[in-house]
Amino acid sequence: MNAPVIDTSAQRQRTFGPQVPFEGDDGLYTQSWFPICQSSDVLAASVKGFPFLGGRVVVFRDEAGLPQVTSAFCTHLGADLSLGRVVDGRLQCAYHMWEFDRSGACQKTGCGDPAPRRASLYAFPTCEKHGLIWAYNGQQPHYDIPDWPSDIGPLICDTQPFPVDMPVDPWIICAQTPDIQHVKLLHKFELLGPDPAKAVEWTDTSMFYSVHARVKGSDMNIRAGIIGTSIFYQTGTLDGRWFGFITAMGLPEPGTTRLFSVFAAERSDDETEVRQFIETARNHEISIAMEDSDIAATIHFKVGSLTRQDATLARFLDYMRAFPRSSEAGAFLR
Repeated sequence: MNAPVIDTSAQRQRTFGPQVPFEGDDGLYTQSWFPICQSSDVLAASVKGFPFLGGRVVVFRDEAGLPQVTSAFCTHLGADLSLGRVVDGRLQCAYHMWEFDRSGACQKTGCGDPAPRRASLYAFPTCEKHGLIWAYNGQQPHYDIPDWPSDIGPLICDTQPFPVDMPVDPWIICAQTPDIQHVKLLHKFELLGPDPAKAVEWTDTSMFYSVHARVKGSDMNIRAGIIGTSIFYQTGTLDGRWFGFITAMGLPEPGTTRLFSVFAAERSDDETEVRQFIETARNHEISIAMEDSDIAATIHFKVGSLTRQDATLARFLDYMRAFPRSSEAGAFLR
């Protein structure tokens, strides 16, 4: 008896929705705040180099400790400025002693010739917060790096790098938060309150929702969301005790995310006990994140066929498609 003939032509037609540009497509990167390094990586009156946006930057501090992120290559002949030093608050190239101020402008040459008028580095808007030094890809930030809630008392905070980079853009990691299906199914959040998808808060530069659930045997009552394209931000309680959690996502090159975690808890007279709680919260969050790690490390992200349950994710993808992008730093970084 012959097997029945089955028409599989429709099944073999893969469908796609509108795609989201990857970081670096057409030389463009999202105009976002990205962490470059930990604050402790760069001491006062020193300079250090880091990869960023597919090129290279330096972070230097003046004698007062104020940090600045600029492009890494001297505008004279392209020497790497991380080999230089800080002199009188300016970044001095090791090759011919040209000196650059925080705005990137050349203020002095080693030979005494006047500084060429157009000899400038690219100076990124720079911020130091949560134990990290951040650079904004663009001239004028259109959103702020978040603070902890003002109604929480003095805090103990802990910032750590993740041990390995992830081979995806930061926004793909961020997309896991509005992917509420995966929160329920993969991470097995047992909802104790309303469905978070019913009340998502949106702005042009953020999305947030609240969720009360039992997760891995603990009660989590949190507000979580994405800021920009590179910050996961969460506050709330773990088994009734307040904590804050930020995942800050750097972008050394297209398709690579360097991750930093920031945890906060309320200070008490027993600092050791508070730090033990921070470690408990960290282990709890990392155990959730590890359920995603193999998927994130191997995913070939394409927007395909979405369903009604993907409504929040679909809106986040629209948010990403509309997010402003820039290429103005590119020529300076390579």
